[in-house]
Amino acid sequence: MITGIKGFNDILPGEVETWQHIEAAARRVFGCYGFSEIRIPILEKTELFCRSIGDTTDIVEKEMYSFVDKGENAVTMRPEGTASVMRAYIEHKLYAQDPVAKLYYLGPMFRYERPQKGRYRQFHQIGAEVTGVTDPKVDAQVLTMLCHFFAELGLTEPTLQLNSLGCPDCRPAYREALKNFLRERLDRLCDDCKRRYESNPLRALDCKSAHCKEATADAPAMLDHLCPTCDAHFAATRRHLERVGTAYAINNRMVRGLDYYTRTTFELVTGLLGAQSAVAAGGRYDGLIADLGGPSIPGIGFAMGVERVALLLKEQTFARRPDLFVAALGDGAQDEAFLLMSSLQRLGFTVEMDYEGKSLKSQMRRADKLNSRFTLIIGGDELVRGSAVLKNMDAGSQGDVALKPEAIAPHLR
Repeated sequence: MITGIKGFNDILPGEVETWQHIEAAARRVFGCYGFSEIRIPILEKTELFCRSIGDTTDIVEKEMYSFVDKGENAVTMRPEGTASVMRAYIEHKLYAQDPVAKLYYLGPMFRYERPQKGRYRQFHQIGAEVTGVTDPKVDAQVLTMLCHFFAELGLTEPTLQLNSLGCPDCRPAYREALKNFLRERLDRLCDDCKRRYESNPLRALDCKSAHCKEATADAPAMLDHLCPTCDAHFAATRRHLERVGTAYAINNRMVRGLDYYTRTTFELVTGLLGAQSAVAAGGRYDGLIADLGGPSIPGIGFAMGVERVALLLKEQTFARRPDLFVAALGDGAQDEAFLLMSSLQRLGFTVEMDYEGKSLKSQMRRADKLNSRFTLIIGGDELVRGSAVLKNMDAGSQGDVALKPEAIAPHLR
């Protein structure tokens, strides 16, 4: 028997309906905010992610699925979506039509990580990006849209955490202050944080190691080192969130794992998934488009893990019930059932029947297993008189109905 690859999961019937529910909610909510869908390729040039994510991040250093293809090109299966969306934005000159673009995407991403609950080597994200606006009102709108999406799913547990990572003007001074702080505690840091001390010291703040958490408990905060412009931007973002009623909490240890973030960064976190607390995250990336060879246009966006959102909805059922199950006894009744089923399906109803001529008892068990809303039983007598009993399985009521799709359809609506 050939089995699937570790960390690459099948999404089976019974699960996929939850995913469809999540995707439909995203399309519905994002559409209200003026977003359009973009579909990006799974495979990109490796250079794209090295330039955008950063050479010293865990993703580039350890986790990317990269290889040289038959044309001697270095390519990578996308580990995240923002870089690909911005590559498409630049390549197709979408900024020439309008620098302000609101785009969203859905699809699989790939990182070679240790598989764990809600975190796999092939995982799926829904993300959204806005380009062309530096005004903090757009930060607040993106965050409000994200919270609106979770509310649409009936999820109140993920809470919004907010931070600012400053800009190229104020972050270098903070970086040096943090390095000075860490220098005296290097012996207490994990090997990864020691290695990244020179190249990416901010990652020590969100390291999951208990030793690193303890060693950096009183580390200086970026919020205390913001330049006046970044400080004003962060204050305005919070003010707009408060005006529209979007709740948040400050988390001054949040740094995110990608180098392109500037100013506003955020996560939606939950205590329901164990160590994998973040279900959505993102931030502002005002220099990314220029770094990738495009014009100097700002951007902000987020991505959420579909697997993790689905875990939060695991107690709910989204599988569609058949509107009607037709139980037929005898060859003539089977032919009539097939004709009725086909006609009602063309009218948009979900209809099932038994194809094998099993007993009525067996067919009724099948209707119960499928949780059909209505059941119609057709035998020889019903064919003669041209009508049958239609049973409402939820209400427990029943009544005669003509064996015509136009007579049955009104009952199913």
